[in-house]
Amino acid sequence: MAVELWETLKDSITAYTGLAPTTFFTLVALALAFYYVVSELFGSPDNRHQQRPRDFEEQQPLPPPVQLGEISGEELKQYDGSDSKKPLLMAIKGQIYDVSQSRMFYGPGGPYALFAGKDASRALAKMSFEEKDLTGDISGLGPFELEALQDWEYKFMSKYVKVGTVKQTVPVSDGASNDESVESTNPETKPAEAVASESTKPSEDGPSGSVAAETVDKTDGDVDKKD
Repeated sequence: MAVELWETLKDSITAYTGLAPTTFFTLVALALAFYYVVSELFGSPDNRHQQRPRDFEEQQPLPPPVQLGEISGEELKQYDGSDSKKPLLMAIKGQIYDVSQSRMFYGPGGPYALFAGKDASRALAKMSFEEKDLTGDISGLGPFELEALQDWEYKFMSKYVKVGTVKQTVPVSDGASNDESVESTNPETKPAEAVASESTKPSEDGPSGSVAAETVDKTDGDVDKKD
C-alpha cells in the first residue's frame, strides 16, 4: 500500500512539475532553509530577546511579606509600586495587605493602580475612582456600600498577607473640646459673676444680719408706743 502511494506521488510530481522527485524534494528543502535564514536575519530582535527575560521575571518567586507594624498614611504612600524593590501594599479599614502577587492589577499601569499605597476603603465601597474617595473614612456610607466593603475585606483577608496597620491620627478638634469640658468641670475656674452672686445669697441657716437688725428696731418702737 505504501509503495503504491509513493509511486503515485512520484508520478504526480513528474507530471505537474516536470522535475524528478529527487530534484523536487531538494528544492523544497532549500526553500525552507532559505526562509528560516531570512526570518532570523530580518526578524524583530526585540521580540526574540525580550520575551524570555519577561517570562523569566514573571516566574521569579516573590520575597516573603515583611511585617511593618503600625505606620502612618504618608509612610504607606512609599509602597505604591513606583519602587520595584519595595513591596506593593494597600489598606482596607486600616489593615495593610501585601498585594505584590497581583502587581498586574495594583501595580503601575494596572486597572486599580490608584488604590496602591493608600487606604482606599471608601473608594472600594463606592466602586469609585475619584481622588476624593481615596481615603479610609467610611462615615456616611449606606448599608449596601458597607456590605460591598465587607466583601472586599474578606477577599483580601483570604488572598493576601496582612503586614501592618495604618496609624490613626487624633483630630485637633477633639482635644479642644476635651479641654473645654475640663475647664467647665473645674470648680476653681468659676466665673467672677457666679462667685459674686453666691456671696449675695442669703444663708440657709437663718436670716442675714441686716434683716435681724431691722426686726429688733421694729420691736423697740412697738414697746415705746404701748408705754
